[in-house]
Amino acid sequence: MNTKTAIAYYSAHHGNTKRVLDAIKQEDLSIQLIDVTRTPIFDLSEYDRIGVASGIYYSSFAQQIYQFLENNLPDHKQVFAIYTAGILKKGYTRDIRIIAEHNKCEFIGEYGCKGYDTFGPLKFLGGINMNHPTQEEIIKATLWYRSITPQEE
Repeated sequence: MNTKTAIAYYSAHHGNTKRVLDAIKQEDLSIQLIDVTRTPIFDLSEYDRIGVASGIYYSSFAQQIYQFLENNLPDHKQVFAIYTAGILKKGYTRDIRIIAEHNKCEFIGEYGCKGYDTFGPLKFLGGINMNHPTQEEIIKATLWYRSITPQEE
């Protein structure tokens, strides 16, 4: 079974999310990474699994991620989410799950870790989580990705 995976991402401020994705891509070179700021329209029909990745902004994925999914997500795919956030809490993937369900897709999991955050009022404080994601958090992301990836027989 050769599963094709694409991950659409938004990583604009500190590159937190992109660092996590780069490590995952090193583990699986076949992943197609799609920067939604450069490629807002992309044919995902040939991919079995579609991931979305973003920093969290005011308790939400970047709006560009939602727009990308609304414009590009085909029906009957597996969907997963990866995020970095100044504060970790449940619920960040709720809207991703709703979009996936609307498109008859299966939501197969999420990975979140801390990220350096200077968004909004945090910039006046110098930000939080300056050294995140850590190498340990990045390794955990690659292990998590491996756990949701079908193994070749």
